[in-house]
Amino acid sequence: MKTNDVILQTTSKVVFFIIILFAIHLFFAGHYHPGGGFVGGLMTSGALVLLLLAFDIKTVAKGFPIDYKIMIGIGLLFAIGTAAGALVFNVPFFTHVFGDVYLPIFGETSLHTAMLFDLGVYLVVIGVTMTIIQTIGESE
Repeated sequence: MKTNDVILQTTSKVVFFIIILFAIHLFFAGHYHPGGGFVGGLMTSGALVLLLLAFDIKTVAKGFPIDYKIMIGIGLLFAIGTAAGALVFNVPFFTHVFGDVYLPIFGETSLHTAMLFDLGVYLVVIGVTMTIIQTIGESE
């Protein structure tokens, strides 16, 4: 049982949202600048680990009731589905389609089907990282 971690817990709540916003930025910037699903997933996992350090596993699991093993499966489906989409439409493997779309917060944004692949990578990285962290943490 932790003693009095009020400063750490309060600070980690604020920093968590800052890291999540930066992870989302990295995810969307991945096609034109360094970033993408892998780095965004690692940043998101880092934010969740920060909460695990400030609180305990049970408290974080109440706030985020996610089965990370299912998240891995969903991410793999996105990644495989994006690759298989080219085979379904009879175009070369990993051929991607893109277009400009208006998103309410981000404005005019270029979206690619490669972003669906990145979403799959993002979900797999979060799922694997958090499964490992929780498995290690449960033994304590």
